[in-house]
Amino acid sequence: MSAPSSSNPTEAPRQTHLLVVDDDAEIAALLKRYLSTQGFRVSAVDSGKAMLALLAADGVDLVLLDLGLPGEDGLELTRHLHEHWRGPVIIVTGRADSVDRIVGLEVGADDYVTKPFDLRELLARIRSVLRRSGERARPAANRQAPAYLFAGYRLDLHGRNLIGPGGAPVPLTSGEYELLRVFVAHANRVLSRDELMNQLYGRDAGPYDRAIDVQIGRLRRKIEADPASPALIKSVRGAGYVFSGTVRQE
Repeated sequence: MSAPSSSNPTEAPRQTHLLVVDDDAEIAALLKRYLSTQGFRVSAVDSGKAMLALLAADGVDLVLLDLGLPGEDGLELTRHLHEHWRGPVIIVTGRADSVDRIVGLEVGADDYVTKPFDLRELLARIRSVLRRSGERARPAANRQAPAYLFAGYRLDLHGRNLIGPGGAPVPLTSGEYELLRVFVAHANRVLSRDELMNQLYGRDAGPYDRAIDVQIGRLRRKIEADPASPALIKSVRGAGYVFSGTVRQE
């Protein structure tokens, strides 16, 4: 009997490929073993150099990056991925300081998980980030493709990009894009931090969780004429945030 061809319609779909970057062999093995049981294809490397080599050679859908790699600056690696690679990054690290968390999100990470972590929570965060970034990979025929117009900007839901008033593209991380999409879809409605966290991360905001505040600060710097006195994304004391102004669909 001949082997089925690669075009066989019953062929198993491609597995989502996760890359674990951690020099702790036990943690890397644990993540590889657990995430493989959840249906993912998992690779593991122990350095930034090996990470970049694998990204160049193989298709990776999400990177789980430790900040404490020997002789390497994990935050600079995160920044490099943000600037040169389109996929999402989750920092998984022993650095629990709030400053590290804020800086990690500022330089482009999509989420930040501290060690020791609960495997099920990490899995939920991986799936949440993949949901947010996965729209890019869907065939165009299966997507609705409206665009939102506001204050001279055009947010294209088909191409997942933002064009500024002068016609130049405004670079957004996947998290910034999703946050802006939520805001323009609910223009002139006050959204609490918990509502925004649920939309973006599938969970409520913790008492010390500043992920939304950091994302909003980054987004303001990209779309506000004066980020210190925002005209589009306004804070509502004790309630949350509101996207002000006229928004229409193209």
